[in-house]
Amino acid sequence: MAMDAQRAEQSSSTVAVSNSPIKCVIATSNGLVSSHQDGKIRVWHPARRNGGCDHLALRAVLPTAADCLRTFLFPGSYVEVRRHRKRTWVHHVDAVTALALSPDGAEMYSVSWDRSLKVWRLPSLRCAQSIAAAHDDAINAVAVSADGHVFTGSADGTVKAWRRRPGQRKLALVGTMERHKAAVNALALGVGGTVLYSGACDRSVVVWEYRAGGGVAAAAATLRGHTKAVLCLAAAGDVVCSGSADRTVRVWRRGAAEASYACLAVLDGHAGAVKSLALVRKSGGDHDDAPCDGCCSAAHVCSGSLDCDVKIWRVTVSCL
Repeated sequence: MAMDAQRAEQSSSTVAVSNSPIKCVIATSNGLVSSHQDGKIRVWHPARRNGGCDHLALRAVLPTAADCLRTFLFPGSYVEVRRHRKRTWVHHVDAVTALALSPDGAEMYSVSWDRSLKVWRLPSLRCAQSIAAAHDDAINAVAVSADGHVFTGSADGTVKAWRRRPGQRKLALVGTMERHKAAVNALALGVGGTVLYSGACDRSVVVWEYRAGGGVAAAAATLRGHTKAVLCLAAAGDVVCSGSADRTVRVWRRGAAEASYACLAVLDGHAGAVKSLALVRKSGGDHDDAPCDGCCSAAHVCSGSLDCDVKIWRVTVSCL
């Protein structure tokens, strides 16, 4: 395996500004959606300026005023969020930690430290469902499979699977997966959506073999090597990357056997905890190298850290 690091050209462009720390950003068909420490979700669309689209304009803050109004007048719309404190069910009352889109882009899912899972309809931005106590502790991660299963990972140490049962419009709990011994921080789907990865404060990545329509996944392997909490994951094909508070990124490859994984590389270069990852694979080598006739693939790993750096790594993965 060959590996080298590339530093991107130093440049910056601020396209959107908010007054609350950002916890998560996802791209939609017509802009960005960001989740925030203040419990709000902000929707951004391109805004034209000087003949071009070089920044984003705030389109809406969720829950919208219309959502708030339709629930405000009805006593049954209120849920207890803390002792002696109630809010309408469309509100998150703590940091919104993660967002995910449905495969068809018609729905968005949000999870929060307030332990709730919410479903938002797109493009109307209406809150369609809220599960107030989806977990026993803060929810840190959410992932959506191609067949519509929604997976949530929590500080209670569990991963839960949610799905609409036949003939129903609401998500329902279909399984609880327990293997971690500490808070679950990250989730990612790989291998064509048939494998779920979860990373936790117990320094491990658990591999869950998931089958479409199954709901509950079985733990097939546990990947160990990090010396501190696993904070983020990214997967593409048979490769999964894990970022940790130990300041490293580990690149893992699935073997021919389902439960067989090998650590291909340890990317060491950050001076702070690695908090976010993105992974892109390209078959047939890389433009910077000689053609390999399909015998290898180039993976580009983008890692963001609390040291305020973003690093781009290029990894060449040989055939099995």
